[in-house]
Amino acid sequence: MTELQNFKEVIDQYKVIFFDSFGVIKNYMGLVPGVKETFAYLEEQNKQYYIVTNDASRSPLQLAEGFHKMGLTEIQEDHVISSGMLAKEYLDLKVHDGIVAYLGTIDSAHYIESSGLHTLPVNSINESNIDQVNALVLLDDEGFNWFSDLNKTVNILRRRNIPTIVANTDGSYPLNVNEVSIAIGGIASMLESIVGKRFIRFGKPDSQMFMFAYDLVRERTPTISKSDVLMIGDTLGTDILGGNKFGLDTMLVFTGNTLQHDAEIRINSLGIVPTYICASAAV
Repeated sequence: MTELQNFKEVIDQYKVIFFDSFGVIKNYMGLVPGVKETFAYLEEQNKQYYIVTNDASRSPLQLAEGFHKMGLTEIQEDHVISSGMLAKEYLDLKVHDGIVAYLGTIDSAHYIESSGLHTLPVNSINESNIDQVNALVLLDDEGFNWFSDLNKTVNILRRRNIPTIVANTDGSYPLNVNEVSIAIGGIASMLESIVGKRFIRFGKPDSQMFMFAYDLVRERTPTISKSDVLMIGDTLGTDILGGNKFGLDTMLVFTGNTLQHDAEIRINSLGIVPTYICASAAV
């Protein structure tokens, strides 16, 4: 396997840093050790940085506030680029009236409520309003009853030929060093197989996620090119694959989904090769 490189020496080569959130900045134990110093260093060096995340469970403001509570006060709302923002953009362009039903928490519904549409959780859909449902959005794995609401979702999709948007493509996420939990992307795959329909997915590794982030950077700094941007992630199949496909340099770290002892096997078997490999995102 490629020798571990010095994190600080790598990021010094780039003008813009894209960070994944869970597994890079934080994990189930809290902030990754040394990351607070990393963001202080980025501020000191006047480097641009963004959190590019598949987390659509809360709004960018709420996600930033979550970092503040952990002591990472540098990250502000405008540093957060969530896959939920792409779901909102799609709804703004494609769905103009009726009800948007959703699976997720009230906080996650921020993305669709801000589009000005009438939003309702799946458990509020019934015979009186089902014919007004013009889209369904899968936002988060919490906030609903897995038995009754998943069954209701299946039957809404059997009855209504409507776009179904998945705002987080992750199939699972780690609960601790030994266990994972099913994410909304995993639920979406199950629902697709049952109803026989293809859903619209937003998030890494989709290049659209990286285009969205890159366009935001270019709006603020038009002189930035792809060669100026580094994507840092802990997962080969989302962060690294997506960054590679979009033409960005990528860095794999070992503080989340990919563990150092099996990284070489996974890189070789998947054929997804990061530009750099570092132990963590700590300077």
